[in-house]
Amino acid sequence: MSDPDKPDLARPRATKSHGRLSISASLKPRALVTDTPRLKGAWTAKIITLFPSAFPGVLGESLTGTALQKGLWALETIDLRTFGLTKHRNVDDTPAGGGAGLVLRPDVVGPAIEHAQRGWNAPIIYLSPRGKPMDQAMMQRLSEGPGVTLLCGRFEGVDERVLEHYGIQEVSLGDFVMTGGEIAAQALIDATVRLIPRVLGNQASTEDESFSHGLLEHPQYTKPATWQGRDIPEVLLSGHHARISDWRTDMAERLTKQRRPDLWRAYCEDHDRDPGEDQEL
Repeated sequence: MSDPDKPDLARPRATKSHGRLSISASLKPRALVTDTPRLKGAWTAKIITLFPSAFPGVLGESLTGTALQKGLWALETIDLRTFGLTKHRNVDDTPAGGGAGLVLRPDVVGPAIEHAQRGWNAPIIYLSPRGKPMDQAMMQRLSEGPGVTLLCGRFEGVDERVLEHYGIQEVSLGDFVMTGGEIAAQALIDATVRLIPRVLGNQASTEDESFSHGLLEHPQYTKPATWQGRDIPEVLLSGHHARISDWRTDMAERLTKQRRPDLWRAYCEDHDRDPGEDQEL
């Protein structure tokens, strides 16, 4: 018989209903949880990190921050130290075979991943310099799913067996090494969240920007018409929408061919064009 003066820890509490809003448990102390609503089915980023206080960071500002407050997307941080071993909450150990640095232990990272994935099926990504480079197509695919679990590494990385066991995809911010995956995780989330409907307010703004059609974005201008002796291109002030559209396409192609030959070759292949065609830069 349970003691009426003590809470029954074995009995699950009923989930409160708030229409489309849902409430979920967190390993973080309640005082550290941001009081934001979550729309049912909202795209969710779960971040496994040793530095949960690094979030939301810049994601809490501007349009992504407003969308977070509105519940258009959700953010959960999972403190890896919570799953640490011994009274000191150790999360790492020396590399097998010797070498400098420390490696995150599989018997620490594994339980954290199990906790993050409980009750939902979302891709798991490990932010790693040896991973596939981030690109717009990747962000578009992620934005169309339920969300993502991001594993932020530290030290010399994560035990390889964890990556193999959970089928984790490695993704890179670029060809350089950082002290951890938190900044890369924020970059990935920002680039993905902005593609979620209603986040930017004007969905057309994502359709003409760099990479959306395989090209870099055309140059942009605004008032004043003349600045430091430089004028806005006359065609943009003509009011002739067809000419403006042609000019923007032409400039996007020129910039892509000049600055990103790799993207230009792929674009030409998709459009059955010769990448070496004569195009004045």
